[in-house]
Parts: sequence; structure tokens; C-alpha cells
Amino acid sequence: MAPTTAVTLEGNEAAAYVAHLCSDVIAIYPITPSSPMGEYCDAWSATGRPNLWGSVPEVIEMQSEAGAAGAVHGALQTGALATTFTASQGLLLMIPNMYKIAGELTPAVFHVSARALAVHALSIFGDHSDVMAVRQTGWAMLASNSVQEVMDMALISHAATLEGRVPVLHFFDGFRTSHEVSKIVQVSRDTVRAMIDDALVQAHRGRALSPDHPVIRGTSQNPDVYFQSREAVNPFYARMPGIVQAAMDRFAELTGRQYRLFDYLGAADAERVVVVIGSGAEAVEEVVETLNARGEKVGLLKVRLYRPFAADAFIDALPATTRRLAVLDRTKEPGADGEPLYKDVLTALVNDRQSEAPRFAELPRVVGGRYGLASKEFNPGMIKGLFDALADERPRNGFTVGIVDDVTHTSLDADADFAVDPVEGLTRAVFYGLGSDGTVSANKNTIKIIGEETDLYAQGYFVYDSKKAGAATVSHLRFSPQRIRSSYLIGDGEANFVACHQTGFLERYDMLDKAADGAVFLLNSPAAPDAVWDTLTARMQKQVIEKQLRFYTIDAIAVARETGMGARINTVMQTCFFAISGILPRDEAIAAIKHAVEKTYGAKGKTIVERNFAAIDTTLSRLHEVPVPDTATSTLAKQPPVAIEAPEFVLKVTGELIAGHGDRLPVSLLPVDGTYPVGTARWDKRNLALEIPVWDAELCIYCGKCAFVCPHAAIRCKVFPESAAADAPVTFKHVPVKGKEFEPGWHITYQVFPEDCTGCTLCVDVCPAKSKSDSSHKALNMAPQAPLRQQEKENLDFFYELPEFDRAQVRTGTMKSAMLLETLFDASGACVGCGETPYVKLVSQ
Repeated sequence: MAPTTAVTLEGNEAAAYVAHLCSDVIAIYPITPSSPMGEYCDAWSATGRPNLWGSVPEVIEMQSEAGAAGAVHGALQTGALATTFTASQGLLLMIPNMYKIAGELTPAVFHVSARALAVHALSIFGDHSDVMAVRQTGWAMLASNSVQEVMDMALISHAATLEGRVPVLHFFDGFRTSHEVSKIVQVSRDTVRAMIDDALVQAHRGRALSPDHPVIRGTSQNPDVYFQSREAVNPFYARMPGIVQAAMDRFAELTGRQYRLFDYLGAADAERVVVVIGSGAEAVEEVVETLNARGEKVGLLKVRLYRPFAADAFIDALPATTRRLAVLDRTKEPGADGEPLYKDVLTALVNDRQSEAPRFAELPRVVGGRYGLASKEFNPGMIKGLFDALADERPRNGFTVGIVDDVTHTSLDADADFAVDPVEGLTRAVFYGLGSDGTVSANKNTIKIIGEETDLYAQGYFVYDSKKAGAATVSHLRFSPQRIRSSYLIGDGEANFVACHQTGFLERYDMLDKAADGAVFLLNSPAAPDAVWDTLTARMQKQVIEKQLRFYTIDAIAVARETGMGARINTVMQTCFFAISGILPRDEAIAAIKHAVEKTYGAKGKTIVERNFAAIDTTLSRLHEVPVPDTATSTLAKQPPVAIEAPEFVLKVTGELIAGHGDRLPVSLLPVDGTYPVGTARWDKRNLALEIPVWDAELCIYCGKCAFVCPHAAIRCKVFPESAAADAPVTFKHVPVKGKEFEPGWHITYQVFPEDCTGCTLCVDVCPAKSKSDSSHKALNMAPQAPLRQQEKENLDFFYELPEFDRAQVRTGTMKSAMLLETLFDASGACVGCGETPYVKLVSQ
């Protein structure tokens, strides 16, 4: 058995590690969530990292996924070992080349972080819609359920395709596995060397198109022979399951990790069994163990090789006692009488029943259903509900798990009170951060530190908003003495540690719902330690008291700025976590953080490392435990997600999405064709900026540049008759406007949208008007948002009421005048300082 090395990495890196070792050519094109695989390989080749044969793989970025697949196809025909990475619509663009590669019996592996397809809407999140859409191409399809399996199955795929000559689509769940960071055992280079047979590599190279042994490949065939040619490949597909299993067995000899085409776990005499592909199997396995420990007879069948579907191996893997099967598909085929895996299972069982020696005396009842589309949560309560439904006299077929279907009534009820048996020594932590504030990167470092400095297993999963930078990110971290299989989010009442890295989240999220009794609550706040208690809402104060939480606070922004870290608070908050969580002794933890800083930032220069060290040392003296009173005293309440005067659709639908309650929405409230009303973004007040621009009307020259560059249309201008401002709020600013195109007596105003501004400072940077006495003071200057928010909200309400300037009178050739045109693209949710949205905004004007 090869020596083992524990590493902490994400699923994408696990796949890329093997792909880079086993390839000569890697053609890439970025698409979420597969892009990091190409980025890793590109970075490794750029630094000269060799593949298994000592040469550096050539990484080529094409102009589309179709181009990447074409490049792979071409490289394969020259005898090179080639691969690519993709997902979703990108995979669909590869279909023509996939048919050719398979039809020509060419060894190849595509690594796919499986993702939802764009149908009624685009989603960047994971399911099996894309991979199930290519199951007809002739590629073998091998699934991984965890980060460890991604690395293992990647190698098994590369080994099996060389022997079987059937190309392999190796897939794993987008985000849930591709972006999960986990401590795993790395496949050694020696293991890869032992798995890849050079004789088979040479056989592949020998089949290359070459002038040294010319052949014709890719002929045109008539009806007389095409059909026969298609059937001629049957032996290759018949042999492929055996080849894959042999590769799995060889891998087990080398590593001790045994896989099978279909892995059964559970009671040997189980009567109810769930069949599933992908990361959902990890959660089902936890539930099966818990239920069997409580006296039930249930099981799980993990599907690894989906194509070719080895029916005999599937039947053999099931307990002979099986009476009921629930088959879970992570895709939807509208109009079909069942999803793909369900139909394959049903066909296999019927064929077995009709054979000479059937495994089952009576055909088990089989029901199929859908779960987890676009990374919809799939947790133990839902799985328990599925097993309960499977015990019904007539279990529902065509069911759904994890949603409320009040239209066609397909949904199964979850068991909200069910939880898997806890592991002693398990720590769960939840962190609420802001995209680009460093929270996620800090947590990834934390996982690596604990994974590499202790014997604990570590797992991190990060809930991203599709708005990316500037949107909330919630990090779910687990540390355990046993392997972690929890492929779902940390639930209410489960977290031992809850951290809030942005004070604005206090009035937006019920984050302490996650806290377990006796947990730690860490808050980044500018409030003094003796005043921070009063910044919590009344509900949060009651939760701190009732759950007996320990409450800590730090002004991380101040520490970061003092130590030259700018707005990135990641190192500060990471230091706080280690200082108070107790996972590592404090001195060991601080030394480990500094070592991680050197590894992460050492190549960027000594200054950055020193700033991080200063932030770590300063943090320890600024971290305070807050005494918790016996009673709640706050009069603050969580703000409603949208204003009460918002339209009905916003209140019922988008308001729930903004509040983070989208999972609760029933089917009946969602538009059937993805058509949403316009103008809903106006009500999505993200309230991200710590500072916002303040307009100095006396200095302004009305150039319009600030309104032009703002990525979110969060600063706008209007010209109006002075009389229109008769009822303006006291703090509403407006001055007479100059210019031949404007009538005498007209005024101009520039209004900041305080809760839409992201604080990117582009408007201030571009402003040309400076004070003659103080060059640092401009017509726009940043100031703390909190004291200005309410007055600017009132000013904004009045700004909306002012009439729009007559479009016919606008001189669109000048920026000053063009910015008076009403924008129809605002509060876009783009990343802070986005360089693209100003153009879209201008087009909409």
C-alpha cells in the first residue's frame, strides 16, 4: 500500500491534481463552478510542474466550450492524452465532439462539476441536469460523492478509459463538492504511476493519425452499413463495467479504499432502500446509520458507474430482502414519466424478474422522485421524511423532496425534528461575511490549519450569493475526529460558534437561530465593548441570554486599517476564532496562523506578511468578552426585508428571497415561465457601505461624471423647477443649475441612494471639483453611512417624487446633460466597483 499524505483542498483541486498528472494537453474555457480546475492546471503548468511522464502539460484557453472540446478531440487524434473541465451549458456545447470521441473509441476524460442548466432561469448551482443531458453520447459516466472520491474517481477514470477505449465523463456536484474544502488522503504520484499502464498509453499513441501509418478516420456511410457499425462497438461497452471495477480493485490494493460500481450500505436485511448518485448519498448514509441504530431496516445504494449501466451488478448489490426502492434523480425531464436513473432501475428490475433465475421472488415496489435541483438543500429531516413515505402502503411516485409543491402536490413532508446521532467531539461553526471581505479565504485557511496541525477531519462549505462580491457569504465549518459526511448546511441550534463579520447583518439575519446552547457568538462591531450589547436586536439579546451564549466583540475594521490591511478583516477575524474557540491551544493557533500567512502571502512580499502579523498581534489585545445581562433591554428589531409599501409580488416573493427565506416559498408563488416584473431591484436594499458619498453642492460643477461611473446607479441627478422643491426635507440639497439648455429658476440635485451604494468610492475618485483651500475635499466626499442613512432615505423618497426632465430637451452629446435621462437599470447587485454595469446603465438611459 502506498504511503499516505493528508491534504486539505476543494473538490475542483482534487480533480485537477489527477488530470494534470495524466494529461499532455488541457483545453479550457471558464464556466462556474468548473473554472478553478482549469485555473489550477494553468498555474501548475506555468510554474513547470510536470505530468506523470516528465513533460509539462500544455494548457490552452479557447474561445468557447465548443472550441475546448474541439481542441481536445484534435489533440486526442494526434495521440496526446487530453482533458477538459466544464459544466452546464458548457457541457452541452461539447456534445458534437463527445459523439465523435466516443464513436471513434478514443480514451479521454472530461471532469464536470455538474450544474443546473439554464431553462426558465439561469442558475450557477449544482444538480445533474447537464450530465444527464449527455448520457446518450456514448461516454461512460462515473460519479464522485465527496472530495476524497473526486480525487480517487478521477484516477480510476483515467486508468479505465485507457484500457476500455470508452471515454469517461467524471462528474461531481457543482459547489456542494466542487467548492467544498475537506481534509482528504492525497493519491500519491506512485499510486498514479501504478494505476496508469504505459503499454495502454503507447497503444493510444499508436492509434494516432500519422503520415507514418496513414488511415482514413471519419468516413461518410450510407444506410447499408451505418447501423452495423454502430452495433460493432457493443463489446467495448459490455466490457467497460468490468474494466472499471478492475481499476477500482487495483486502486483498493494500492490505497486501501475500496469502491464498487454500486456500493450498498445499511442493514443486510433492509426492506426500504434509497438509490442515489452524487453528494446526496453522503447525507443519506448518515441517516441510514442513525435509523438502523434505532432498530429500523433501511439501506442506501450508491450509484458510481451510471453509464454503461451494469444491471447485473446493480441487482446483485441490493439486499434480497428489498421490498421498496426510492430512486432519487437530481434532474427534471418535463413530460417524462420518470427521470433517467429511475427508469434504468425499473428496467433492470423488470428484466431481472423476467430472467431464468430472478433475484427477487416478487418485484419490489419502485418509486422515483427529484431532489436537490440547483443545490436545493437536502438534509437529514428531508431524508427521514423520504424513508417514512417509503413505508406507506402506497408510496407516492414522482415525488419531490425539499420543496412545498402546492400545485401538483408532489412534495414529501420533512421530519423537522429528526437529527442524525451526533459524533462526540464534533464542532460546528457558522460565519456570516461579505463577499470580498476575506471571510471565505480566512475560513479556508482555518480548515487547512486544523486539517494539517491536528488529527481532526475538517470540512468547509460556503454559501455564495450569485451577486458575488458585495453579497453575503455564509461559511459552514465542521471539525470532527471522524470522517465528515454531512453534505448539507449546519441547521438551527447546531452551531457551537457563530460569527458575524458585518454589523449590518444584525438587522437582516436571524443568525443566532443557528447557535446551540452554550455556543460562542463573535461580533465585529465599531461599538465600544460596554455599548455593543445595545446594538443587538431584542430577539438576539433574548437568544444570547436563553441559550447562555458567550459573547465576544472586536472592531475588526479599525484593527485592519491601523495595521495596513485596508478593508480586509479576514486575518483579524480568523485570529479571534482561534483565540476563543479552543480547537487549538492559543499559542499553537497563533503560530499556525502566522505560518499560514507566510505560505499564502510570502510570494507577494515581506510588507504584506508583516501587515498580517501586526493584525494578528493587535487583534489579541482588542478582543473583548462582553458581560451578558440577565434581561434583554433592546428596543431594536430586525428590519423588514423590503418596505411595506412595496408591490405585492415583491412582498410575497422577492422580499422572501432577500430575507433568505426563499426555501419556504411554495410552487404556486413562482412564475411558471420565469417571467418576473421589472423594477424589483429598487426594493432590494443591501445596505453594504460603511461609508457613502456626501454631495457638496457649493463645489459641484455638475459634470455628471459621478452618476456616469457608478456601477449601481446609486447616485443620480435631476433638474427641476425650484417650486417643485417647496416641500423638500430640510436636509435635501439643491442649487440653481447653470447652462444655456436650462431655463432660469431651475435647480439641480445629486442624490445618493444610501442603502444601494456599496462604498466603492469610484464617484469620489472621478470627481474633478476640489476645494481651493483643501485639495483633499471634493464635491463628493465619503462619510460614515449610519448617521446619514435615515435622512438620505427621506431625501431619496422625495427625489423619486420630483419630475423627470423632458427627454426631448436633453443634450445627449454631453455627459452633464445625458445623466438627466432616467436609468432603467439600477441597484443591479453587481460586484463592488464593477466595470461593466455603467455601460448597461447608460444603454438603458
